[in-house]
Amino acid sequence: MARRRDISHEEIVKQFSLPERQSKIDTLLKQDGQAYCLCRSSDSSRFMIACDACEEWYHGDCIAISEKEAKLIKQYVCIRCHEEDPTLITRWKTKREDNYTDKEEHRSRKRKDRSENKIDKKKKKCGDCMGCYRTEDCGRCDVCTRKFKHSRQKERCKQRICVNYGGSHNRRKRRDSTSDNEPNTATHLMTDYPRQCYGPGCSNSARYGSKYCSDVCGIRLATNRICQVLPQRIQEWALSPCIAEEKNIKALDQVRKQQLEVRQILQELDKRHGELDLIIDRAKNASIVPNQETDNDDDTEISTYCITCGHEIHSKTAIKHMEKCFNKYESQATFGSIFKTKIEGNNMFCDFFNPSNRTYCKRLRVLCPEHCKDPKVNENEVCGCPLVTNVFSPTGEFCRAPKKSCTKHYVWEKLRRAEIDLERVRQWLKMDELLDKERQIRHAMASRAGVLALMLHSTYNHEVMEQITKASQQDQAAMQKEIAERFRKGVKQRLS
Repeated sequence: MARRRDISHEEIVKQFSLPERQSKIDTLLKQDGQAYCLCRSSDSSRFMIACDACEEWYHGDCIAISEKEAKLIKQYVCIRCHEEDPTLITRWKTKREDNYTDKEEHRSRKRKDRSENKIDKKKKKCGDCMGCYRTEDCGRCDVCTRKFKHSRQKERCKQRICVNYGGSHNRRKRRDSTSDNEPNTATHLMTDYPRQCYGPGCSNSARYGSKYCSDVCGIRLATNRICQVLPQRIQEWALSPCIAEEKNIKALDQVRKQQLEVRQILQELDKRHGELDLIIDRAKNASIVPNQETDNDDDTEISTYCITCGHEIHSKTAIKHMEKCFNKYESQATFGSIFKTKIEGNNMFCDFFNPSNRTYCKRLRVLCPEHCKDPKVNENEVCGCPLVTNVFSPTGEFCRAPKKSCTKHYVWEKLRRAEIDLERVRQWLKMDELLDKERQIRHAMASRAGVLALMLHSTYNHEVMEQITKASQQDQAAMQKEIAERFRKGVKQRLS
């Protein structure tokens, strides 16, 4: 048995008015002012619990039992009683008993709520307020305006609703998703008597639920306020340095440097493309050397596996086989877009229009096996691939073997052009990202000092405001001096 905080003995008696608890109640009333608990004090303001064996009361903090834990105790036995009789043990409530008590409390609360709701429903009209005395609709509230549009509307005018009734109908209304259960702040503007319009120089009466007679008056007042506040804000903005603006300027400089680097790389790629064309033209005018043709046949017999199909192939024909496999599988897939490429200069994409899908092919023109096929090679055509030593250092000479039978440098010009075009695509994508970044920075810089931003946000700079106040005080002092001098001159002239 537990006792709540700040509860008198008489209230405890009412709570435990049961025949089996009568003996404990009698002892509790007799012990008023006596000492109890382990601390032997008469303080009954704290939470207390009684032993069901000896009926002695103990403070919860003295025996380390909280009020929440006491609700779960079915029978409490103190330490003294347990030492005297070990069979006496503190028993706790089971989950079923706890749930049963919670359900009973929930049912009793529901019954009380239903009885209170029935009483409230009966009081639909008090007969004393202005809503009960009104017989005609106002014609200006939201309900009345809806009635004119929809004749079947059964809602009552807001001015005719009783104060006690509160406008709560029997049926439940659907909550509006836009409303956040906030009180209407414009209730003081919904009056029957006329009110003065807030517009500058306006003598008309304001509309119902508004401060102004028309939208023109509201716009005029807003423009006047902007003209009063905005110049001072612009002056503060010009005098106080903005850290965000400085950061944006630095970021913009970095973006411009990166754009310059990308442009330089694109120019270098154009030069490489031109050099490749010169090498190919030089090879066209050259003649075949038979010695290099015999050198190509001296390779050792080594087999490898194709990375596309997985078949075992000879090392001499490996590049040729892999190129054919790649073209075969690449032609089965499509890479299309509804937009045509718009790049100034050399267009490196295929851009073949497919009328069935209404798309443009977006493969590289050099590598597109479906629409851009390789030209036929003549028997007298030279390979022309530049020769190198130590993998990277060029010798200045080129392969003079027949292009048709040269397996070492198969389609070398195609691979070189594809390498240059792929690097171009990467740089163009990087340039696109940098341009987008520059646009975002410029937009942030342009919107920072806008009219709306200056009106809504203001940083109070004490140094700047002191300068402004000093300047205004000096101007006022100068004006006062001029007025005083004029007054003195006028007095002297009158006296003379």
